[in-house]
Amino acid sequence: MSLIAITNPHIEELIRAAQKSKRGRIIFNYHTYAADPVQRMLNAIEPGSYVQPHKHENPDKPEVFIILKGRIAVIIYDDTGEIDDFIILDREEGHFGAEVPPRTWHSIIALESGTVIYEVKHGPYDPTTDKVFAPWAPAENHPQTGEFLLQVTKKLNRFVE
Repeated sequence: MSLIAITNPHIEELIRAAQKSKRGRIIFNYHTYAADPVQRMLNAIEPGSYVQPHKHENPDKPEVFIILKGRIAVIIYDDTGEIDDFIILDREEGHFGAEVPPRTWHSIIALESGTVIYEVKHGPYDPTTDKVFAPWAPAENHPQTGEFLLQVTKKLNRFVE
């Protein structure tokens, strides 16, 4: 077994890959198998990349986000899709991480190009049960994802101002 290091060259490589990606993001897994009890990953995400609001409840899983580079909003919604709480993760501001409880609607929005976060959640990972997607938010490839992101960002800006 050897040490797993998170290095700047690796982060920069992921940023370039995310910028070229159709989805505007790329995930690099540090866990070896989907069945591993702890899922650990880097997520390089660009502004405009849509992460559909979702929750983890089968089984219940908290999710942890730690900012490595850039700025990202971690948003919690109520059952109707209204913003219930949020934090802007930004190392310069001293906001380094957030933990979302199980069964909580949430999403992330990159606010700066070159944003990279470290994510941790319980395994195992089963793509058929890992996420329950919010019925009040458009699916990832829906034409209204851009409008949804714009509206959420406007609401965040009102809270911040």
